[in-house]
Amino acid sequence: MSRLGYILSLERGSTDPLLSGLAARLTAEGRVVAGIVQSRAPKGKDHPCDMDLAVLPQGPEIAIAQKLGTGSRGCRLDPASLEDAAAWVMRALETGADALIVNKFGAQECQGRGLCEAFGLAMERGVPVLTAVNRLNHEGFLSWAGGMATQLEPDDKMLHGWLTERVPA
Repeated sequence: MSRLGYILSLERGSTDPLLSGLAARLTAEGRVVAGIVQSRAPKGKDHPCDMDLAVLPQGPEIAIAQKLGTGSRGCRLDPASLEDAAAWVMRALETGADALIVNKFGAQECQGRGLCEAFGLAMERGVPVLTAVNRLNHEGFLSWAGGMATQLEPDDKMLHGWLTERVPA
């Protein structure tokens, strides 16, 4: 039974409310959910990459975009902030979690950085993992997963069922 599930995200940010809501629902049911979910989405004149992540279950909110100015065109991800979030997630997994939910398996993870260690630790411990992957990183994710991942539909009820049937009672 696969313990690594992913949603193929077809639009920027489309899976964020779904994963955040699922994490909140599992927490309300008494499950310990480790991971990161988007807590502040870009709005108004924000750059599309400006966002904050909430570390689960009770970590801080971390801004992961660098402020590069309006004329910049490069990647705004602040790798140090992402690594800080990853360290918080590792601590949460080490103290025990029922599930790992990560808002995105992105370019950093495709290169073996970011949350890769957390994904590996969770899978090693039998903790089910759920993430989203965009089209740009899909091939890299599949290569990293080595045939162990299951693509899931972006449906709250189905995702909840998939996770809860994999969480030890």
